[in-house]
Amino acid sequence: MAAVAALATISLFIGVAELDGFILFASRIPRTVALVLAGAAFAITGLIMQLLVRNRFVEPGTTGATDAASLALLAVLMSVPGLPIWGKAIFATVGALVGVFGFLALARRIPSRSSVLVPIVGILYGGVIGAVTTFVAYRSNMLQELLSWGVGDFSSILRGRYEILYLAAAAALMAWIAADRFTVAGLGDDAARGLGLDTRAVMGVGVTIIALVTGILMVVTGALPFLGLIAPNIVSRLIGDNMRRAVPLVALLGAAIVLLCDIVGRVVRFPFEIPISLVMGVLGGVVFLWLLLGTAKPVDAAAQRRPQTPARQEAPR
Repeated sequence: MAAVAALATISLFIGVAELDGFILFASRIPRTVALVLAGAAFAITGLIMQLLVRNRFVEPGTTGATDAASLALLAVLMSVPGLPIWGKAIFATVGALVGVFGFLALARRIPSRSSVLVPIVGILYGGVIGAVTTFVAYRSNMLQELLSWGVGDFSSILRGRYEILYLAAAAALMAWIAADRFTVAGLGDDAARGLGLDTRAVMGVGVTIIALVTGILMVVTGALPFLGLIAPNIVSRLIGDNMRRAVPLVALLGAAIVLLCDIVGRVVRFPFEIPISLVMGVLGGVVFLWLLLGTAKPVDAAAQRRPQTPARQEAPR
């Protein structure tokens, strides 16, 4: 909490324009509030996704949700470009919903629920959707406009253009209310049904929260790569998989990471800004590899420590 408050205070005083009352209330405060809301909400969607799939290496950005939301947003930009931001958010949410259900259907068909194979399938699935989106945007001369929406960037956040993020935060709050059900669902379908949980209803709530937050973020701030992967994994290593305890910490850590990356992007080439998605892409990629290698090490080490089975000796005849 103290780190988030300190980073939020620093964020208020960074900028090219001289700070006065108008700049503070029209730009700096909206931007800082948007950073906190977006970071907290999107980090929680990663936690939900990991519990539903029972895999620590998935998040909306690596399972096709953001790519599907981007494809839906492209369809809106091509057909009804004058639609207000809340209308674009609805279409992006529907696209993310379809994308998440598509990934869950693929994940169920994977014969071995390998901790590495599932995220790889998700990345490939998202890559196919992203390639189709890029092709359509290129053929329709909308590639540059699509990039302006999809690349995570808070420099255009002003008063009156970010308030829809409160809806994303409210959706993330629902995850805390239903935290115990998500924790039980993370035990697996058979165990959850044995405990009397309606797994389909919990799955529906979780997917809806993921799609809503992803769709809103795509039209307000753009994508925040790897955020839903980093924050839940760090918190899980500290306190375990109890979602009721994890949700507040994941939200705070997600907000702190987004604030920190945004500050880095604003000061590293001051007075110019580097989009936050580039900073988070570098940071998240390094952490993603660290998590994958950290998971692989114990297995390899165990294989090396495993004593070799002595050759079977033939019984004397």
